[in-house]
Amino acid sequence: MPQTERIQLTVNGQAHEAETEPRTHLADFLRHQLKLTGTHVGCEHGACGACTVIINGVPVRACLMFAVQANGAAVTTIEGLASEDGVLHPVQQAFWQNHGLQCGFCTPGMIMTLVAYLGENPNAQEHDIRDAISGNICRCTGYETIVNAALDAAQVMRRPL
Repeated sequence: MPQTERIQLTVNGQAHEAETEPRTHLADFLRHQLKLTGTHVGCEHGACGACTVIINGVPVRACLMFAVQANGAAVTTIEGLASEDGVLHPVQQAFWQNHGLQCGFCTPGMIMTLVAYLGENPNAQEHDIRDAISGNICRCTGYETIVNAALDAAQVMRRPL
């Protein structure tokens, strides 16, 4: 019988307590134990960015982090961005309006990277955004619509509430 450890973490605002093997990656834990399949697993080496989630406000590659390392943390996945009444996060809305996706595989990681980045840098310019997403690979769009979406989202996020 494999050894397991009990972890407690908050995912998308909900507390979770679960048993997991120490070698289980956070991406697999989210997908298989919590059934949050929006976190995609691409390269499993941290190179593509499809598995990016936000942990305690910082974007993290969930394929490189063990679930036990997230013990006590606040994790946000793509499923946790929209409000409870279905209103999309400004980055999600901008992706939809600007056709910032094609196949959609990179989209959750790209959005999570941009949510974290634009949250800290709402005045980001095109070159800043291109630099911020340089660790996220998209094989479909050529990045133009993604960058346009990020610029639009930044403009919305700068507006006072």
